[in-house]
Order: sequence, then structure tokens, then C-alpha cells
Amino acid sequence: MTTYVVLLTGDERTWEDASAEERAAMYARHDEFSRLLEERGHQVTGGAELAHSRTAKVVRKAAADGATITVTDGPYLESVEQVGGFYVVESDDLDDLLEVCGVLASLEDGVEVRATVAHDG
Repeated sequence: MTTYVVLLTGDERTWEDASAEERAAMYARHDEFSRLLEERGHQVTGGAELAHSRTAKVVRKAAADGATITVTDGPYLESVEQVGGFYVVESDDLDDLLEVCGVLASLEDGVEVRATVAHDG
């Protein structure tokens, strides 16, 4: 099986501004997504909803020698669209996985699916 990461990107204000009913409906779509993955033979092996990007810390190399680092608050990029969560999914059928991701695409500004790189050791 190939391991994929499904990145959920969108405008964080949509979640912050949502009513309790709207949030419940969004969670219901995630439940549907998870159910469809299981029914179709995909395996969710991890994932999480992420805290708001304003809580992020960015670590950068501050000196040419790489010995000094700086830590700053906030996301790496100033953008309305941020990664708000992710799923780690094992699958043998990328086309079907992409179809199931359509369940979430209507909630987010985008759903990005990427294969992980296997390092045979």
C-alpha cells in the first residue's frame, strides 16, 4: 500500500465564524469521509485538526553556519489559506481515494493529496 497525506486547506475564518450547527455539519462531512474510506478499503492511520495558524512557531536558520536559529510567531506565509488539518491514509487505489476526498473538497478551499516517500532501508 502507498501512504498518502490528505492536507485540508482553507480560510480559518470560515471555522471561527461558523455557528454550532455549521460546525456540526462540517464534522458530519468528516465522519462521512472516514466511513467511505473504510468501506472502500482505504486505511486511515493518522491525522488531526490543527490549532489556528496564529499559534504556529517558525524555526529558521539565522546564521550561515547553521548553528544559530531564530523562532518567530505565526505562520510561515501570510495567507488567508492555511493547512487546518490532515489525514494519513494508506491506499492501493489513488483514483478512488481522490474521489472520496471530494466529500471534503466542498468544505475546504482545497484538498491536497500527496504520496509519502518510502525510504527502503
